Amino acid sequence: MSTIRDIAHKAGVSSATVSRVLNYDRTLSVSDETRKRIFETAEMLNYSKYKKKVRNKKTVGTLAIALWYTEQEELNDLYYLSIRLGVENKIQSEGFEVVHIFPNENIERHGTFDGIIAIGKFSDQQIKKLDTISKYLVFIDFDTLSLGYDCVVTDFEHSVRQIIDHFIAGGIQTIGMLAGKEYTSDRVTLLQDARLTIFKNYIQTKTKQSPEHIFFGVFTPDSGYELMKHVIQKMGSDLPKAFFAANDAIAIGAMRALHEMNIAVPERVSIIGFNDISIAKYTYPPLSTVRVYTEQMGEQGVELLLQKMNATHRIPHRVTVGTKLVLRESSL
Repeated sequence: MSTIRDIAHKAGVSSATVSRVLNYDRTLSVSDETRKRIFETAEMLNYSKYKKKVRNKKTVGTLAIALWYTEQEELNDLYYLSIRLGVENKIQSEGFEVVHIFPNENIERHGTFDGIIAIGKFSDQQIKKLDTISKYLVFIDFDTLSLGYDCVVTDFEHSVRQIIDHFIAGGIQTIGMLAGKEYTSDRVTLLQDARLTIFKNYIQTKTKQSPEHIFFGVFTPDSGYELMKHVIQKMGSDLPKAFFAANDAIAIGAMRALHEMNIAVPERVSIIGFNDISIAKYTYPPLSTVRVYTEQMGEQGVELLLQKMNATHRIPHRVTVGTKLVLRESSL
């Protein structure tokens, strides 16, 4: 496993800076360029053992990656950065050039592409625009099967149930959720998080607890920090003994708030996040989380796209990628 020292060496910064950046220390003054370099270095070191050899052949075409996150937003939720890097590696290994389409960009100015991988959530209007610049379109982390498009998604059902079962097996009956609200990048559509629905249904089946232990923020470390401070102030001694955070960014911010309030993790409050972004193992304490195989999601998306381009299938396909619960020191 790569260490903080390895990341620091490749990124050209000190180990202390890497540690503080990876823990989203708000008191650290560092440029976005430096943060981006550190995060991308951590991701690429994480991928190194899976890295595929790039084929030595001429460029065979151009594929676009449509992003719903800006580069700044990627720094607050490395999940999508991780998927993007996986897609880029696979596209380049297949001999294609890569072009990025950023949020709120004039799509028509790009002309047309051989195919498009769309990462994230898109409104109906955005999907229609993407469809005008390529007839080959695959979505990653967005279930578009009912809309007639191929997609790669995560197995939320099993993973959320596994988290709840793990807490209950440890004798914990009061379990909270730190959920996130999000919109498509054009702010047209409020998105429904499947993890929230699964959590609400399964927790009531298993514990009969009230939904009052579900709290909403957005999918960033700062939101997780403010959200947990609010929960601590609101609930006091009734603070749940465990929380499921809808992504690692929220979990990291929440742990920082608990630490500042001298609430021990995991002795008093256990936390499990979601995604297992590359920095989860470097947080304090190291974060328990659900591993989502982002590089494989990216590769599967490109494979689906190439199959469509080669006419090996015409009906839409949905690929569901499994997950793994990874237990570290943030949970009992």
